[in-house]
Amino acid sequence: MPDATGFFSARWRAQVPMRVLFWRDMVLVGTLINVLATGIALAMAASGVDMAWAAAVHFTPLPYNLFLVGAVWRQPVSPVQRWASVGWLALVTLV
Repeated sequence: MPDATGFFSARWRAQVPMRVLFWRDMVLVGTLINVLATGIALAMAASGVDMAWAAAVHFTPLPYNLFLVGAVWRQPVSPVQRWASVGWLALVTLV
């Protein structure tokens, strides 16, 4: 089983195929992580927890999201895929 350092460095060095990076890591796994964090943040807000804590939980995946978008931009891909990653980032950050 690869360690976390290998996971991140392989993506940053463009050693992972774009279909894996974009579709599995970003769209599937990244979206699931963001939905989970948003659900927890909404549950916290509904239960009366301070909104600052709920917002902190909602934005917890942001560094991972920024990493994934940066990794996509480092790949030799079309501008459409690059801007699609930015659109995904905006969508999962704001929703």
